[in-house]
Amino acid sequence: MPYFVDTITVITQRNILMPSEDLQARFEAAAKAATNLPQRPDNDTLLKLYAYYKQATAGDVQGKRPGFTDFAGRAKYDAWKKLKGMPEEVAKKRYVKLVEKLQALG
Repeated sequence: MPYFVDTITVITQRNILMPSEDLQARFEAAAKAATNLPQRPDNDTLLKLYAYYKQATAGDVQGKRPGFTDFAGRAKYDAWKKLKGMPEEVAKKRYVKLVEKLQALG
């Protein structure tokens, strides 16, 4: 049993495996940090942030695609739809990683 605990500790330190409570806390912190980034990200990056956040919090895309006159709504919908099937944990990890990258660039 101690070997198992030590292995989990080592894997966690290498950021390969993250307990769900830690991931949730990091995700929530990243969501707050995303509102105060040093620089405004470009539109493609904003769409990635939106899509990862929605996939992490709501799961697969829902509802109908917005009409052709709603350019922003369609772009958001399309970005989110590309992540269809992505597990919540993966979306959270990618969101956190992207926010951390954006903070480092500032």
